[in-house]
Amino acid sequence: MSTAVARYVLLMSLLVPAIPTVSHGKRTGVGAPIGGPPAQAQSAEPGLQIPSLPDAIRNRLEAGNVRGEWSAAGDPILAIRALPAAYLSRQFAPIWIRDGQLSPEVGPFLDYLRRAREEGLNPLDYHLDALDSLGALLQGEPGTGIGPRVDYELLLSDAFLVYGSHLLQGRVNPVSIDPEWLANRRNVSMESVLAAAAETGRFEQALDGLLPRQPGYSRLKNALARLREEASAGGWEEVPEGRTLREGDTDPRVVAVRTRLSQSGDQQKTVASGGGSVVVSPAADPTVFDSLLTQAVQRFQTRHGLDADGAVGAATLGAMNVPVEARIRQIEVNLERWRWLPEDLGSRYILVNIAGFSATVVEDGRRVLEMRAIVGRQYRQTPVFSGLMTYLVLSPYWHVPPTIAAVDKLPEIKKDLGYIAAQRMVLLDAATNQVIDPASVNWAEISGPEFNRRYRLRQDPGPNNALGDVKFMFPNPYNVYLHDTPSRELFARSERGFSSGCIRIERPLELAEYLLRGDPRWSAEGIRSAVERRQETTVTLRNPIPVHIEYWTTWVEDDGRLDFRRDLYGRDAVVDEALTAHPPGM
Repeated sequence: MSTAVARYVLLMSLLVPAIPTVSHGKRTGVGAPIGGPPAQAQSAEPGLQIPSLPDAIRNRLEAGNVRGEWSAAGDPILAIRALPAAYLSRQFAPIWIRDGQLSPEVGPFLDYLRRAREEGLNPLDYHLDALDSLGALLQGEPGTGIGPRVDYELLLSDAFLVYGSHLLQGRVNPVSIDPEWLANRRNVSMESVLAAAAETGRFEQALDGLLPRQPGYSRLKNALARLREEASAGGWEEVPEGRTLREGDTDPRVVAVRTRLSQSGDQQKTVASGGGSVVVSPAADPTVFDSLLTQAVQRFQTRHGLDADGAVGAATLGAMNVPVEARIRQIEVNLERWRWLPEDLGSRYILVNIAGFSATVVEDGRRVLEMRAIVGRQYRQTPVFSGLMTYLVLSPYWHVPPTIAAVDKLPEIKKDLGYIAAQRMVLLDAATNQVIDPASVNWAEISGPEFNRRYRLRQDPGPNNALGDVKFMFPNPYNVYLHDTPSRELFARSERGFSSGCIRIERPLELAEYLLRGDPRWSAEGIRSAVERRQETTVTLRNPIPVHIEYWTTWVEDDGRLDFRRDLYGRDAVVDEALTAHPPGM
């Protein structure tokens, strides 16, 4: 028994007398079956009333409300709103104690809580230490007073409510670690879930129903189990530091590279051959960097978002030497992000993964269009949120955002008054929207705030327009949207954090064609013709489409490939820290 529980039991034994029980219709002393007396009050001594278990539960909950102090057996109660509501709905009848005994559902439920690790959560967040100590006490000393029984009852229900809320909405409130986070989180009355489960006894099934339904969550959860097995087997081989290794090199470090890639499944043991497969023979000299090892390195590099050149340079070596334990934690962090998502992403939707530099159109669970994306720089990060795309603009003007105008463009204008014309921009009066001659402005006296107060910059449609040929609009408080770009060469980079927050996409005209399909006014030829006229044209979507901008540093592809990416904005560490803090109340 834990020290805290032992002290509490001693205190309760002084405050609440042991409860007599009846065996075969006769009193048998101070021993009592778990759960205490029947619903009506009983007397241990003349004139001394012992509350029934429902009354004791009610008294404890009422005391918590009055004092604002919520705990049981030394453990803080977290569901301080849902817990009283759940018991009120059932007139404070116990859920876990039945006919004076622990209900048969208690053991399986405790085992279920211990498997919280499978979801990337910590079982100890759900009162397991206190429950184990109290359970041993109640089983071993059935005459223990009613106080520990109330503790056991409330801790079990609180564990159900808290774990359920973590599965439903995440252990961490994303807004607490990212004020710009915005999405429609799933919302269910947890007290109703508990009440329904109490009626059926199907507690584990009720909680399973709160898990994210998206295949990406279950695939990542399965990957977590695999990596834990690899960690139990000793983890991954560390590759010693040294020069870059390439095909044709002979070096003792090649052995470590080959072992490391075999452990993570990148070094294939068989290859396709005609209608079947053949076993790959190991190199005659294991220190030789052969063509099969080059292919294995390329697979590893692709999975980690690196340039797939097949050479083991500094970046590839660094990714190889990330311990399996760190990758496990990375998966746990990203499972938490899945729990922050809405219940229904939509039958079709656009998914942008910031850390993966990608944009994908999903329809009926299938990826129908995929492309590379460019996202915000470290100091102009792309926010995480969900929105609804309602229209697109062909040959758009670019109305330069105030921050970019003041920080990026104003210094260029001060250096060269011809900059505005060279960029096919015009200077506008902020009040009248009239065009102003840049030569009429005393630029030496204009600061950034003054510039934004008095002027605006607008870039005309054309091949050099910063938004390219099309922008895709889903109104949001961040003024973030998807758009084309004239800087197409940047898509060849493996890491693409170059924008000022908006998302530049690789194949914008294909996305426009997809979104406008079925609209006879906008065939592929009609879209291109409108673009070539260089006149801004707004097109309302007949079928608006949800857009989900997420930040995942690890995920599992449809074919089972486990991918990892560098934590571009350093957000994993923040979530990790929040996951290890004491769970917040609810």
